[in-house]
Amino acid sequence: MVNSDMSATLKAEIKKARKKGSSLKATEPRACAAWYDQELDQVVIELTNGVITIFPRALLQGLPGASVQALEEIEITPSGYGLHWENLDVDLGVPELMAGIFGAKAWMAELGRRGGQVRSDAKAAAARANGSRGGRPRKPENATRI
Repeated sequence: MVNSDMSATLKAEIKKARKKGSSLKATEPRACAAWYDQELDQVVIELTNGVITIFPRALLQGLPGASVQALEEIEITPSGYGLHWENLDVDLGVPELMAGIFGAKAWMAELGRRGGQVRSDAKAAAARANGSRGGRPRKPENATRI
């Protein structure tokens, strides 16, 4: 049997959550449409405020090796704050994507590592210039790592 005080408290919490949800609905953009553009090889998201954003598939965790058919089966969560690919078992948050977070911390670290491995004429020239000045300065022995 449910305690009547608990029931009143629960009802009050639900009412409060619904009110907050309504205010967020009115102010925060959410996904209202999403699709995979095969020609561009990118995921496209249309937000409730009219903004359309495009993300390269290769940056999004869980999508680089996926088939075109699987990529096209995007579902938008009822709240509009998430994208879901059932067959790939991939879920991505719309607010996180807008903030430049394309997956878990380990995935983001891997993207950064790959970016650091990129070779370019500008990067090679900068490395040569740095080397001619004696290279990277040594860290003091008593320095603490952050």
